[in-house]
Amino acid sequence: MTPDADFDAGRLARDLLRRSRQGALATLMTVSGDPYCSLVNVASAPDGAPILLISRLALHTRNILADVRVSLMLDERRAGDPLEGARIMAGGVVEQTQDEAAVALLRRRYLAAHPSAEAFVNFKDFSFFVLRIATVHLVAGFGRIIDLTPDQVLTDLSGAEALLDGETDVLAHMNTDHRDTMSLYATRLLGAEDGDWLATGCDPDGMDLTDGRQTLRLAFPRRIVALDALRKILRELADSARAA
Repeated sequence: MTPDADFDAGRLARDLLRRSRQGALATLMTVSGDPYCSLVNVASAPDGAPILLISRLALHTRNILADVRVSLMLDERRAGDPLEGARIMAGGVVEQTQDEAAVALLRRRYLAAHPSAEAFVNFKDFSFFVLRIATVHLVAGFGRIIDLTPDQVLTDLSGAEALLDGETDVLAHMNTDHRDTMSLYATRLLGAEDGDWLATGCDPDGMDLTDGRQTLRLAFPRRIVALDALRKILRELADSARAA
């Protein structure tokens, strides 16, 4: 089915990848090969790829260690009929990294999305995995069903090394010195209710915000890769929020 002309499928899929904090993970049973589905918490890597923190004691992890092929469904989780909301089915393989710097980045991003995981993140049976997306199937209502490629939903990180290296300092600065601005972004630009809004992630395409109950995506009007450009665009967005 071909979506209507004014529908931006890639943007909606990217938004779901960034905002989703739970999903249905489908793996293959080790002996029978039968499909097995489980509920998992997710966060997003800098490029938007889903991050999983799962235990080797769990059946889905044992399945993954035998066959890395998975499918992950993410949805809007809004009130009313769930079938009226958008959802994506992302398929691919999951990878576990042993690189200390990569693990540290995944850990920081996951804990920003799920602070309660601090209680068990150091348990020896838990490990971080990343879904390397190969296919995305988006369902967003009648006339809005489309298959997407990874480059349509993942963020291009080329040239953004300085931004990614400075992400921790940027988030700390915004959350410490500009909490009022976080609230302006959420309420005036994104239509959310008042709350204790925090920035949990930043990348070339936007910033992730949360109040502990829901996650929002503040999309940038243009791609940025440098810290100076980030500061400029955040000021522009703050001015737009104050004028709204």
